[in-house]
Amino acid sequence: MTSIADPIAGTPRGDSRGTFAKDDAAAVVSAPAITLAVAGERELRLDLCRGLALWLIFVDHLPTNILTWFTIRNYGFSDATEIFIFISGYTAAFVYGRAMLQAGFVVATARVLRRVWQIYVAHVFLFTIFLAEISYVATRFENPLYSEEMGIMDFLKQPDVTIVQALLLRFRPVNMDVLPLYIVLMLFLPVILWLMKWRPDVTLGLSVLLYALTWHFDWYLTAYPSGFWIFNPFCWQLLFVFGAWCALGGAQRMFRILASPVTMWICTAYLVAAFFVTLTWHIPQLSFLMPKRIERWMYPITKTDLDVLRFAHFLALAALTVRFLRKDWSGLKSRWLRPLILCGQHSLEIFCLGVFLAFAGHFVLAEVSGGAFMHALVSVAGILIMWGMAWVISWYKHSADKDGSKTKRTGGNADLAGGGA
Repeated sequence: MTSIADPIAGTPRGDSRGTFAKDDAAAVVSAPAITLAVAGERELRLDLCRGLALWLIFVDHLPTNILTWFTIRNYGFSDATEIFIFISGYTAAFVYGRAMLQAGFVVATARVLRRVWQIYVAHVFLFTIFLAEISYVATRFENPLYSEEMGIMDFLKQPDVTIVQALLLRFRPVNMDVLPLYIVLMLFLPVILWLMKWRPDVTLGLSVLLYALTWHFDWYLTAYPSGFWIFNPFCWQLLFVFGAWCALGGAQRMFRILASPVTMWICTAYLVAAFFVTLTWHIPQLSFLMPKRIERWMYPITKTDLDVLRFAHFLALAALTVRFLRKDWSGLKSRWLRPLILCGQHSLEIFCLGVFLAFAGHFVLAEVSGGAFMHALVSVAGILIMWGMAWVISWYKHSADKDGSKTKRTGGNADLAGGGA
């Protein structure tokens, strides 16, 4: 005797066994190939690393000082830019990948384009304030070198043409190259997510292919008035797509590889080797330790086209970070790491503020004092201001949520990469 619950529970009866098997096979074929984590508590490790990247970018944009020696670019091939772009790809895929699965391609694309517009407006606003800041300082202190060092001489000569080129993302002063790169990458995010919805590994393979073809055919985007983009989107898309691939299930599939002791020792050995190579850059007396054949093969390690050695260095850092920085580590909720996490949670605003503060610090060091104490004071003051701004933004958003003025919250790491999807 059978129960009416049997077919509902999936228990096949009589000749219907073949029908159920066919239905199961069809469901497997039609199901998306990607997997998404359950929305809920923020991934504080991402916020922590993104906040750290913002601080490092700010310090690296200042003239060389004591704190500069604490940034990762002095101890390996990659720097904070790789961290920033990878996490941006990861968080963008996390937020808009869910929208792609739940609402479809059109809705997800509309949300991505809305975020692209927000970032574009932020870039134009930052460009305007940055130009005003540099122009005022150069005029007030009668020092045209500021305009030359910050790359705005062409704007002062032909402001009408330069403004149009800036709106087209072809003209950018010094330190304003990351947001245009991110805008371009985000424009292609809907296509990336649509492909990853069904064939994530193939999508990553196509990204690798584009990277290889760019190196082979020397593809690039031109800049105004001459030259090319400092960050070649055709190459840096690999890091962005890899971040998206990890967010959509790739990291889970790599768990055994990442947990392997062999992987840990390979990553450690590579990081140590990279450290000794960079040591020869800072101490020329040690250059004799580098075999000439390896130098010819290795150099130049270009940042513009995301050299393979830089990408591998970032992968090694990421693998060790995931291994030793656990998601449930209690330190992520400590007050000592709260400033970094807050900055990472509001990365668009803090990045723009960091660019503004970097030139202000450059001005103070040039006009007031260039001593070691002033270098350290400027660096620490800039970081404290970034933390203060992040705290104010967080307080304001929290107050708005309590008052009910915000009707929808996101459960992921939405800020610069995701926005308020």
